[in-house]
Amino acid sequence: MVQRTLVVVKPDGVSRGLVGSIIARFENSGLKIKGMKMVIVEENFAKEHYKLDEDWAKNVFIKTKTTHEKEGKEFLYKDHMEFGSLIQKWNMDFLREGPVVAIVLEGPGCIEIVRKIVGHTEPKQAAPGTIRGDFASVESYEVANAKKRVLRNLVHASDSVDNAEREIKLWFKDNEIVE
Repeated sequence: MVQRTLVVVKPDGVSRGLVGSIIARFENSGLKIKGMKMVIVEENFAKEHYKLDEDWAKNVFIKTKTTHEKEGKEFLYKDHMEFGSLIQKWNMDFLREGPVVAIVLEGPGCIEIVRKIVGHTEPKQAAPGTIRGDFASVESYEVANAKKRVLRNLVHASDSVDNAEREIKLWFKDNEIVE
């Protein structure tokens, strides 16, 4: 099934001059670029991209709390919405640090393929050969938490068909996508 997905090369990828290398990974896999642009993200736009809702906040809260407990570290937050709001703010701040490159990709099973090419969200866990494994491997949750910020992991990639559709509509007008 042919799908479309959104990839955003985040400010760390743009500032390090990795846009071409990142795009090449997708093109070399056979995916087609259907839209692409460089953007300076405004605050309200970042808030719309990183939408804070109950389910997302619960999910990020539970995952983070479980990781802390597994590592024997104290998790200071009790309310999932408070924690979710903090992570949303960190994500928004990062997205606004500098220009980003937004890309619409298309191909059979595109969402899953892109997620495999990108690699694990935490770069230190990303396999060699993935974008994050090759270019962001020293970044970790521990480093990000110590610096009170989100991971510098180079790219955002939609994680589901629904999110891809929502994100593409947010980032691109119909006439900015080549048919």
